[in-house]
Amino acid sequence: MMLLKMCASLGALACAMSVLLAPPANAADSAELAAFKAAIRAKYDLKERAFANHDAATIVEKFYAPDVVSTDEAGKTHVGTAAIRPLYEEVVKGNKVRVESVYPHVNGDAGWDWANFYVTPDDPKEKPFSFKILFLWERIDGEWWCKGDFYTLGRFGDEGEPH
Repeated sequence: MMLLKMCASLGALACAMSVLLAPPANAADSAELAAFKAAIRAKYDLKERAFANHDAATIVEKFYAPDVVSTDEAGKTHVGTAAIRPLYEEVVKGNKVRVESVYPHVNGDAGWDWANFYVTPDDPKEKPFSFKILFLWERIDGEWWCKGDFYTLGRFGDEGEPH
């Protein structure tokens, strides 16, 4: 929650990028980051499998924390898993996804990850597309949960961006 308040007051982009550009201070930081990357990769794998199986419940109940805050590219905010459940029940019907971690950061029980989120519609007439997405993470009782996300169309690596 503190991370959400901090990022809201400073602006999510400025907040995350200011820390992401600094290298780890020591080997312990590197070990912490490696563990975080592995844990969130497992969560991304879960989300990818759930999309492939058209399973919204798994995403809502095993990826997101109950008090998740999700803001879409149009600026509409959804608070709590009850609010995002209908969205996922709709989007898992006809899409497969792949999540590519790009800029992860962790500090104790809080972390975030800027990622590319690739969407491939099941209908071959529809074009694949991607989002740049910021996932906000909190470790609760030893497990990482997505506490929030914000996304916009695009992909890290386009237009000469670092990737």
